[in-house]
Amino acid sequence: MFSHRAIWDAIDALAERHKLSTSGLARLAGLDPTAFNPSKRVSKDGRERWPSTESLSKILDATGESIDRFLSAGGLYGGQTTGTRAAIPLLGLAEAGAGGYFDADGFPAGTGWEEVAFPGGNAGATYALEVSGDSMLPAYRNGDRLIVAPNEQVRRGDRVVVRTVDGEVTAKVLHRQTATSVELHSLNPDFEPRTLKVSEVDWIARILWASL
Repeated sequence: MFSHRAIWDAIDALAERHKLSTSGLARLAGLDPTAFNPSKRVSKDGRERWPSTESLSKILDATGESIDRFLSAGGLYGGQTTGTRAAIPLLGLAEAGAGGYFDADGFPAGTGWEEVAFPGGNAGATYALEVSGDSMLPAYRNGDRLIVAPNEQVRRGDRVVVRTVDGEVTAKVLHRQTATSVELHSLNPDFEPRTLKVSEVDWIARILWASL
């Protein structure tokens, strides 16, 4: 399973393999040189900060490394060895709004799910939703697979999959959550923020990763 420490360790390991500092790695990928500095990993109030999917995609492109090698480095997935893969459930995001695919806690249920191999995947804790269309650009493209973990705690700023009681399923950014409402910001700048009553939300699950 992902952890904050492991993902940053994987970035450090990637830089070391290419004989770069983390600042050099960021420059190579066209990012701010301070993007991966230790000061960027934890906020002043102690809250863990995670690198964006976009920044990870850029450093993989810049170094020519595969996502498998990156995910296996730095002790990701509890230190599983390189090449360890498991099958996790896969469903099209467009299909996810139909009934019968999820239980009350947002875990896969019923039939109709396919399977996809994913490094260190845990079918009991994660699943994948495949994006279709361009409504989630620029964050996610057609064919991207969102790796979702219903058990993970969600915090302000996290990218999440939200399912309403009416069956709408979409990927958003959690901006604010209170006892009565949930404020969501769109990944697509063409769409306005949206506020839902807690009673309108079936479940919210954190997006751990986008498999590009």
